[in-house]
Formats: sequence, C-alpha cells, structure tokens
Amino acid sequence: MADRVTVIGWDGSPPTDAARSALAAATLVAGAAHHLALPEVPPAAERIRLGSVALAARRIAAHRGTAVVLADGDPGFFGVVRTLRAPEFGLEVEVVPAVSSVATAFARAGMPWDDAQVVVAHPRTLRRAVNVCRAHTKVAVLTAPGAGPAELGLLLEGVHRTFVICEELGTEREQVTVVTSDKAADHSWRDPNVVIVIGGPMEAAEGGGWIAGRDPGTGPRGWVQPAHAYGGGLGEGETELLRAAQLARLGPRVGDLVWDIGCGSGAFAVEAARAGAAVIAVDLDGQACARAEGAARRFGVQLQLVHGTAPHVLENLPEPDVVRVGGGGAAVVSAVADRRPQRIVTHAATRDAAELIGRDLTEHGYRVECALLQSVELDTRAWTETERSVAFLLSGVLPDRAP
Repeated sequence: MADRVTVIGWDGSPPTDAARSALAAATLVAGAAHHLALPEVPPAAERIRLGSVALAARRIAAHRGTAVVLADGDPGFFGVVRTLRAPEFGLEVEVVPAVSSVATAFARAGMPWDDAQVVVAHPRTLRRAVNVCRAHTKVAVLTAPGAGPAELGLLLEGVHRTFVICEELGTEREQVTVVTSDKAADHSWRDPNVVIVIGGPMEAAEGGGWIAGRDPGTGPRGWVQPAHAYGGGLGEGETELLRAAQLARLGPRVGDLVWDIGCGSGAFAVEAARAGAAVIAVDLDGQACARAEGAARRFGVQLQLVHGTAPHVLENLPEPDVVRVGGGGAAVVSAVADRRPQRIVTHAATRDAAELIGRDLTEHGYRVECALLQSVELDTRAWTETERSVAFLLSGVLPDRAP
C-alpha cells in the first residue's frame, strides 16, 4: 500500500506550497493528460493517466511509495476523493483543495450560486439531470463525454433555457459562451466543461438565502392546497383528499419527470413541481392550460404546458418516471402503460370503470392497488355536511422499475 496519498485540486492557478511539497516527494502521480504535463510533476515518478478512478485506486493501493492524484477543481466536490476513500481500497488520503469548477463557472458568469442546484451528467444520469434543469431556475451541470451541452439542449426540446457554457476552465483555452438551449446542439464543445442552465422567474431572497440549493421552505405549508388557493372551480377529480392520495402514491422527487394528463386547474401539477420534480401538464382544454400556467406562476414553480388530446399528444413527449391520469379513462391509461413509467395513478367514478382500468394495468405487468375514497366536508359551526365526494383510487407499480 502507498505510504502516503495526497489528492491535489487544480484550478489553473500556481500550485500552493503544500501541493509543491507533495509533488516533489511523489513516486507515483495520477491525473489527466494536462495534469501530468505540469512542470512540478517529478520526471522520475510513475505516471498514471486517470481514466477509471477505481482502476487507478487499485494501482495506488498496490504501490510502495508516495502517491499524488491530481484532479480539476475541488476533488472533494463530486470528485475523486469519494472513490479513493472507498473501503475496498483502504486508502487514507490528504486533500489539497482548489476552487471548484462550479464556483469558477459562476464567477465567470458574475452570478451568485448559493441558490443553484448542482448535478452531474453522464450517459447514465443525463435524463435525470435534464429533469432537474426542467424543474429549477438555476442549475450547474458538470458534464461528461456523451452528456454535454449538445445532449442537454436536445433533451430540453420544448423548454426554453439559457446556457452559459464554460469550457476548459483554468487553462489558456478557457472560453465562456452564452447560447439558448435550442442552439447548443449546433456547436461542438470542448471537454471538460460546466454548463450553467438558467430559465424561468428568479426571485432573490431578501438579504440572501439560508440554505444552499432549492429552499424547501418556500410557499405555503402542506403537500396539497385547498381549492381556493387555485381560484376555486376545481374539477371532481381534483378534490384535496384525492390529490393528497395521488401525490402519496406517486411520490414525485427531484430528478423525476411527471406527466399530469388532464391537468385541469393545474393543482396536482403544481404540487408535484413543489416536490422538486419536473412536470409536463397536458390538457385538451386551452383554458385549463391557461389556469395551470397561472397557478404555476402564483406558486413560483416550473411547468411545461402541452395543449392537445391524449393519447395522441403523448407520443412525442420525453419518457416519464411517474404519471397521473386525471382524464381520458382506460384508453389513456393503457397508452401511458405502454411507455412503462415506474408508477401510474388515476381515479374512476364507478366500480366498472375501476375494474376495466385495473385489468388493463395488470395485463401491462403492473402491480395494482385500488381503494375507495370518500371524503365529507363539515361546517364545524353546526357540524353539518357541506360537500361529499367518492372516487376509486387506482395505482399501478411496475415491479421491475420500483421503487
């Protein structure tokens, strides 16, 4: 095992005294090509071109001597430190940090970033990173080959965003470019790069925020809001109890894409967006789309509105994680099940309709649950009934994609 392992962050500035001292004593140095070309790397040291960090960690663990790992930015922030410290390698590391590439990118853009979401995009996580960009107004994306600005722009089709693309930060070839998301695929971008994705209404907190990233405490308390919060006039499938049950069954979260089909007033769509998910709200009624758009503005969340008739309008939408079907019945539920989301929730007014939907979901391989929900609102001054609603709540979970 290596006698000593030092991880040095590099942001383009001259190495610190601690970094120079560690490099001078190194018998093995691992890093990218531009790191290994630094004049401070000892000529006699063994050099490892850093591709797979896990593979490099195995070689470092087997090395007898002093090892140094060079990494861009702060190696403890979405960096190599986590892998090197994994129990299977048994390495104890010292870290010499540098300014993170995210902090540098926002500095180049002249923007604060305590209110930004930070995500890592590589081919396996690209879709979830894009969903965060759909849902939030300020996101920094640490990219990878095959999951860069062009791919982000292509997957954000239908959603307008501004990209601040920072290429090769800290080097002589550093470049900062501002483009709209629909133009990002028209260019070739150099790795490594950081993309700042901006879009939607941005309100600065008075005196600054108190927590990094998205403030979970904004807006009124409660997972669901009463009808008057949406201007009243909610449809029969939008009662407060039914929305609460649907939200609980779907469990939308950051990184998810939610379809709300037959969005009506937009109440459920807004509440899913408040949970941090990206939401596409669909309705055949243009006035319903307008109401949903107004609700999103009032609650300060992002929705993509699609005006059209399901199931046909669903064909070109990006793949959902979870879906609420608020209208369209069994035919729409069947079309949604063909797209294989993790979870589907809907409701029915009669037992026959519920049985039809349940059979169809079962035939598509979903595990189905059904509950009869009845809610009675009372006037507590006289304890008299003011409103009653009854609905069958159906949910389907795809076992091979759960949770």
